[in-house]
Amino acid sequence: MRIEPVLRDGEGAVVRQLRPQDLEAVIALDAKAVGRRREEYFKLKLKQALSDTGIQVSLGAELEGIFVGFLLARVYYGEFGTPEPVAVLDTMGVHPDFRGHGVGSDLIDQLRTNLLGLGIGTLQTEVSWQNPGLLAFFQREGFQPGPRFCLDLDLERTRRR
Repeated sequence: MRIEPVLRDGEGAVVRQLRPQDLEAVIALDAKAVGRRREEYFKLKLKQALSDTGIQVSLGAELEGIFVGFLLARVYYGEFGTPEPVAVLDTMGVHPDFRGHGVGSDLIDQLRTNLLGLGIGTLQTEVSWQNPGLLAFFQREGFQPGPRFCLDLDLERTRRR
């Protein structure tokens, strides 16, 4: 079923704290975007985002009562040798029918406000080089390449025999 976006000029999404009862909406929205349900992944991520950290910064977005976007983020007080607090944006999703309507920007704006209010000055995330649309979105939001390299190790290829 296609949802028709109904947006009036100057109105953005209602952005609120993500709640445990949003789990199915998050899974369904993500499945629309990626083409498969990642139920176990989101059960774990939502549980972590809402309970494992003392500070909850994950958000949901609604337009006229319809769940249209989310982001899962966490706050770390020292990660990978960095002594300052940092927030990490793990996962973000916007319903395909509402992309290009500012929902993602509304989510990032609210997250930025919340993190600055907590005294956290850095937000980090990762994105695939093969996803130019998402790279462009993050660039428009002010993200830049960080000072660290993200390293991957192909365990099978580097196995010592």
